[in-house]
Amino acid sequence: MADSADAKPTPSADQTASSDLRPVEQETNLVTNPLGDPSSEGAAKDAQETKSTTYTETAAKAASTAASTASAAATGVKDSVFSMFGGGAKKERKVEEDDNAKDEPSGSSKAQKKEDEDEEKADEEEVDVEFEPVVRLTEKVETKTNEEMEEQVFKMRAKLFKFDRDSKEWKERGTGDVRLLKHKENGKTRLVMRRDKTLKVCANHYVTPDMKLSPNVGSDRSWVWNVAADVSEGEPEAQTLAIRFGNSENANLFKEAFIKAQQENESLFQKS
Repeated sequence: MADSADAKPTPSADQTASSDLRPVEQETNLVTNPLGDPSSEGAAKDAQETKSTTYTETAAKAASTAASTASAAATGVKDSVFSMFGGGAKKERKVEEDDNAKDEPSGSSKAQKKEDEDEEKADEEEVDVEFEPVVRLTEKVETKTNEEMEEQVFKMRAKLFKFDRDSKEWKERGTGDVRLLKHKENGKTRLVMRRDKTLKVCANHYVTPDMKLSPNVGSDRSWVWNVAADVSEGEPEAQTLAIRFGNSENANLFKEAFIKAQQENESLFQKS
């Protein structure tokens, strides 16, 4: 009984070895190669790195897409804000103002244009106003010139000069029509010249035989003569006068009429 109790069971003869030897092989491998199989570990490491790389690229793409989306959204918000507060419109308005400034004229042209417009406006606003005289003249007043009894025998436009003895220079007396007037009763001829507009007398004397027309130096349309008694200033006064015409032809016509008047007056002054 003791022998049978102490005896250990033994495997049966028909018991076969277990087909699953993987744990034993793994333990054997760990004993022989504690660091593991380099080839298997390298393959695992490569797979892990590939997977990590894939995750990294996917994350980068996602980040880039998110950044683009955020930038577009920020731009939209910025444009919206500028548009809300007048930013966008102001920029367009500035471009339009620059284009208009190029087409618009300069400051001086604007000023001239404004003056022209003001003048046109003033012309349009002008109104014809008639003022009636307070006192109406019922009678015409005749002005006597002391030429009523004289006949005009010559008339020509010219300019008259007088020699000033004090300053020793020629001074202009006036411009107007020089005339030869012949009295209807006594037949005497005198020279009368009045200024334009004012009609003030600047020469008034008889054409006497002792007068001599001399050509002015360097001019073929001007004559000089001496007068013993010119009464244009009221009192008879000796004067040296010079007259100038528009051309030499007019000057010669004056000389002919002057000499003819001298010849006619010569006999009349001898009788008197």
